Amino acid sequence: MRSLHHLLAPAKLNLFLHITGRRDDGYHLLQSVFMLIDWCDTLHFDVRDDGLITREDLTLALPADDLVTRAARALQQASGTTLGAHIAIEKHIPAQAGMGGGSSDAATTLLALNRLWGLNWPLPKLMPLGLTLGADVPFFMGGHNAWVEGIGEKITPIQLPESRFVVVKPNAGLETAKIFRHPELQRATETATMPVFAVDPYGFGRNDLQPVAQALCPEITEALQWLGSFGLSPRMTGSGSAVFAKLPNGLLINSAPRDWQIRICSNMAVHPQAGWAASES
Repeated sequence: MRSLHHLLAPAKLNLFLHITGRRDDGYHLLQSVFMLIDWCDTLHFDVRDDGLITREDLTLALPADDLVTRAARALQQASGTTLGAHIAIEKHIPAQAGMGGGSSDAATTLLALNRLWGLNWPLPKLMPLGLTLGADVPFFMGGHNAWVEGIGEKITPIQLPESRFVVVKPNAGLETAKIFRHPELQRATETATMPVFAVDPYGFGRNDLQPVAQALCPEITEALQWLGSFGLSPRMTGSGSAVFAKLPNGLLINSAPRDWQIRICSNMAVHPQAGWAASES
């Protein structure tokens, strides 16, 4: 096997996001449900025999040292392989949106190169490497919608009803670190349970980051109000700035104001590369 092309790296939505505490090292403890949606980047991989890691941006220009190249180098160094890779990316998931686009691309990179380079690492061996790249990376590697706890490393697969969502990304973006440093961030939400969540999975809870994000980025409030004008109950995903709402059957959404990105998405039961790494060695 020398190439893997047209691999989809899906975005995620946080159906809710509660901050339940803070560790002594400063990391925040959270509870959330991460849901895969069919707003995807597309990645293409070719093996290089010279050991180089190269990247080609087919749509948007990405930073020189993005999560994809970092993931490839991390796996190369950890495994000791002499092989390299050329990676081409069709970027569609917006940045600074709270949709996990970079983390999803990194997860797909680890899964693809694990296979292309013939490493055949099991998932429990790949997961810690993913966590060093970002808290969301292990979720995408796990392959399923999930109940997420801790600092993002405790992942329990769950099933969610099929549904459609409208997702809006305002022009402005937000830095996650700025929100988590904010003194007014709610950090003591009561711990939730999966059975309580399951009663109303698309209406449960809230996003504790949303009030601070709205204060820092007025466009988020505008996007929430615009979706609310259709009778929807929107909320922000992750650390924003994208917002979303469950879309009832038959409801039509007009073009978004300004040049905001808007997309009607369906949730996904499994990740396109689910099962690419064995669950056990």
